[in-house]
Amino acid sequence: MSAIDDFLAHLHIERQSSAHTLDAYRRDLAALAAWLNANDRDLLALHADDLRAFIAAEHRRGLSPTSLQRRLSACRSLYRWLLKQGRIGANPAQGVRAPKAPRKLPQVLDVDEAVQLVELPTGAPLGLRDRALIELFYSSGLRLSEVCGLRWQDLDFEQGLVTVLGKGSKQRIVPVGSHARTALLAWRAESGGGAGGFTFPGRAGKQISARAIQLRLKTLAQRQGVFKRIHPHLLRHSFASHLLESSGDLRGVQELLGHADIGTTQIYTHLDFQHLAKVYDAAHPRAKRKR
Repeated sequence: MSAIDDFLAHLHIERQSSAHTLDAYRRDLAALAAWLNANDRDLLALHADDLRAFIAAEHRRGLSPTSLQRRLSACRSLYRWLLKQGRIGANPAQGVRAPKAPRKLPQVLDVDEAVQLVELPTGAPLGLRDRALIELFYSSGLRLSEVCGLRWQDLDFEQGLVTVLGKGSKQRIVPVGSHARTALLAWRAESGGGAGGFTFPGRAGKQISARAIQLRLKTLAQRQGVFKRIHPHLLRHSFASHLLESSGDLRGVQELLGHADIGTTQIYTHLDFQHLAKVYDAAHPRAKRKR
């Protein structure tokens, strides 16, 4: 279906979307194309009722509300682009809604667990690298893709800052804590990395893969006796939750995380309230509820 191919090419070339984003759009729009073929519908002549029927059919197939929302989001983006290109007269996705998904609170480490995880012994092979990697994740709340692509020239050790390119190719500057700076400098001294080289190189000095970091974090967590499911985004969640708990500055945390919408950041206020509720239930003499 040429219109979908054209849209994916636009995302790849003009928007410079990541491979992960492109794959997600490709899967969701392939599902739409399959439904159109099965029901003899034209992509460029679709009505809102047709799109509702498509979402309903996907729901009957067993897709979760989250997956349905993603399907619909891909359709909205496609039709917004087609409208801007003048290839359709109206956006059929406007006003179409998917079922609401229950909002899950992200799991986080408590402060003691975070400290236990980052204080890795550095005498093992790649110990200095591993310590620097985990310290940076927890210190600055970076995304996995941002850490994979990080180069030494992006780090300003004198000012204690790191410059990263986040989602949508948006650049932001984030502080790097003193423990992370110390660990990174020790790793740079051992690795002899040049300014233009990757901070955490993979094979042959190329960019380390996301999967390599994910597997390494899992191994290191077990070695440190932290038996939660440790992954890079958990460290990002922990960074945000602990920072908000200490500062109460939601807007500041939004900037540090690089969230375009403060609504995305607000989930951490729920985490903080959850913590406060536990403290209340444990400590207040009138807190225990009657069964």
